[in-house]
Amino acid sequence: MQQQHRPRVKMTMSSSEVRSRSTEVRSRATIMDVACAAGVSRQTVSNAVNQPGRVRPDTLQRVLTEIDRLNYQASSAARTLRHQRAGAVGIEIDALTDTPSDVAHPFLVALTVAAPGHACHLVPFASRDAFPTLAGYQDMVRRHLVDAFVLSDTHPGDPRPEWLRQEGIPYAAFGRVYDDPTVTSWADVDGSAGTALAVAHLVERGYQRIGYLGWPSAHGVGALRRRGWEEATGAHGVSAGPLGTALQSLPEAVHRAEEMLEELQPGDAIVCASDVLALGVRHAALQRGWHPGRDLGITGFDGSASARLHGITTLTQPLGEIADRLLALVHHQLAGDPAPTEGALFIPTITVGDSTDPSKEGTI
Repeated sequence: MQQQHRPRVKMTMSSSEVRSRSTEVRSRATIMDVACAAGVSRQTVSNAVNQPGRVRPDTLQRVLTEIDRLNYQASSAARTLRHQRAGAVGIEIDALTDTPSDVAHPFLVALTVAAPGHACHLVPFASRDAFPTLAGYQDMVRRHLVDAFVLSDTHPGDPRPEWLRQEGIPYAAFGRVYDDPTVTSWADVDGSAGTALAVAHLVERGYQRIGYLGWPSAHGVGALRRRGWEEATGAHGVSAGPLGTALQSLPEAVHRAEEMLEELQPGDAIVCASDVLALGVRHAALQRGWHPGRDLGITGFDGSASARLHGITTLTQPLGEIADRLLALVHHQLAGDPAPTEGALFIPTITVGDSTDPSKEGTI
């Protein structure tokens, strides 16, 4: 049978149409532009676009008026995530960095275990950067692989929360969003409460002077953990020992701990901001001929396998509860529910090892 060929039709745009398209691209507003203009939240604008029945009629009309005036068009990435669900949540891991977190792997496991209960699965992706950047997130959105994200390792200056907000992409953060305290979609371990528990435990075990080894930064997680030590030593009426700082590096921790031990005596103790730092203190004590536990009390933070292996008392994070909370936050956002009124803090628990047992000589 002979094929019938249809005539080709050449589609063209007039110059006025071209100018109109160019103007549209240049003037594209964001969801926050609409929210500010209408005097409502970003979530209300999202509801007005996707679930108008959730919005009061007068508010809906005000939002729609601003949408028309500002020529707002919802992000194509966000629209795709809403209407073509992948059933997946993205999580960036830092496995390729020089100093991976003690909780990165167990946290990923906790998320993976919790995911089926929230009708989703995890899609991990890696970065070579020491601090998170946007490249991996943009790629995941561009390829429509996930519906939302769980952030970890949040820090001051973190570019991810603002970008996700501007794009209208749901997320929940393991850690506070330090640059915007109004964000409430986060869950975190209470670092201050944790180090305060460590001090109380050391006081109960009879240690006298209690020092602290933390990270150099005066902001974020490290600052909160240091504050718990400062407040607890005062509350218990014990002498605060030397204050030291080191990067999350075992050699640096050993070096700084050697200096701190010059100011301490057998029967004193050191609270550490992480298990890596606590391992450094342990090594320094052994090199000095002191036995962890009998001569020097040592506590870590994060509940790592290394701490348990070396008998270090550590503060264990309730990662299962945190993972469940974060995935619930993401689920609620995808359903268009309002954000919680505040973030969620979880209290760590003490896993006791030989390093805080005065009767033990520790493992050499």
